[in-house]
Amino acid sequence: DEQRKLIRTFATKEVAEELSRTGFSLGGDFVEASVMFADIRSFTTLTESRPPAEIIEMLNDYYALMFDAITSNGGSVNQMIGDGLMAIFGAPVYHEDHCQRAVKAAMEMLELVDGFNQNQAAQDKPQIKIGIGIASGQMIAGFTGTQHRATYTCVGDTVNLAARLETHTKVVGKPILIDGITRAALGDKFKVESHGPAQLQGKTKDVEVFSVQEE
Repeated sequence: DEQRKLIRTFATKEVAEELSRTGFSLGGDFVEASVMFADIRSFTTLTESRPPAEIIEMLNDYYALMFDAITSNGGSVNQMIGDGLMAIFGAPVYHEDHCQRAVKAAMEMLELVDGFNQNQAAQDKPQIKIGIGIASGQMIAGFTGTQHRATYTCVGDTVNLAARLETHTKVVGKPILIDGITRAALGDKFKVESHGPAQLQGKTKDVEVFSVQEE
């Protein structure tokens, strides 16, 4: 009964199903997965010029679309902070093609934002742009929290790199940036452009940065 109660505190179906299968444990494991960070550009400026109710409604509509793109590709959203989100592909449910799934979700997110902006423009409401960073590799994953609230999350250098890539989209001027491991896994399934090595915050060595071109 206590375990079932804990399961209901989790936000995603994938996590709940994994808990039902394996049981609840606060221990972590090393996993191979892809992590995505997405963020609305210039959101703070936007909030200063629009009514609060309109901003919340916009966020709700935006998140509904992003969740659809992520979950339909096997991803799991495990964090939402203001206008930003973090999603995991390949954990807790493993998918061998997690890199492709993450990039495909990112492409669909951009398409959905285009449709979202058309609807916003028709109502004379502000339009948005987003930046997405994706990194793949080994990370520590596990269930963290308390008996009242818990979540599934990943931590480690790969996660930090994905967050830095999302921030770097502002510098490169491209909406989707990926790391070398993700790029290698994609093969020729997507159009990818190299932007050479970049010095990202928190990294001691330059990181090869790639952008995924919109179709």
